[in-house]
Amino acid sequence: MIRLLRELQARLRTAGLPEGEALDLLAKASRLSRKDLLLRLAQPPPPGTAERALALLEKRLTGYPLQYLLGEVEFFGLPLKVAEGVLIPRPETEGLVELSLNLPLPERPRLLDVGTGTGAIALALKKHLPEAQVWATDTDPKALALAQENASRLGLEVTFLQAPLTGGVKDLDLIVSNPPYLPEAYRTQAPQELAFENPQALYAGREGLDVARPLAEEAAEALRPGGFLLLELAPENVGLLAEELKARGWTEIAVLRDLAGRERYLRARRPA
Repeated sequence: MIRLLRELQARLRTAGLPEGEALDLLAKASRLSRKDLLLRLAQPPPPGTAERALALLEKRLTGYPLQYLLGEVEFFGLPLKVAEGVLIPRPETEGLVELSLNLPLPERPRLLDVGTGTGAIALALKKHLPEAQVWATDTDPKALALAQENASRLGLEVTFLQAPLTGGVKDLDLIVSNPPYLPEAYRTQAPQELAFENPQALYAGREGLDVARPLAEEAAEALRPGGFLLLELAPENVGLLAEELKARGWTEIAVLRDLAGRERYLRARRPA
């Protein structure tokens, strides 16, 4: 299988894609885990492996996301099923979970994940805060079905609602969201991989705040006094929304950086 692996690596490298993806593609094609694949690299590939691997490679070279080809992604230690048309959970969104877990929440907090997609944030919070009551909203029935499937596979109890924004849930201690936040103009320069995800989960008007702004308005009513709003936004617009929330009376407003040093997260608190 070493020869096949090297062929995949070379073609990925030529296309400007990470050659490390070759192991993932070969593991998928050989129907082995990465660990078992590494142990069997010196052996001939199982029947049909080469054909499947090259077919996966050809699709990847069109810009089709690796995560969709593999059908699964790890998020905050949880294996989540992913599918075309539903937003792929990204490493920077793990920062939202980490920030949430560091908040001074009550012993049995009431939490809401807005625009849940695969259920990533809601499920990670429920995993690490088992006493929490967790809701998650989304307007896309395909996303909600996938999120519910992930919850069932992981044995985590989250209440999923097909609804926009806060979905009428009240008395919350935390609203957390990775809403669509890309400015509309970004479509012309977006990586080709984004074309396979739901554009409604990516783009949000001229400034990228057409979802975050009304979410913040609803959050002011849905949160308990002293409750937190935590958002992932673009470096280009996170400061703008922070200033708007400050003008509306929110307190403890902070713009926080991701691991790459970019301004990425907005934390604000409803006045007590």
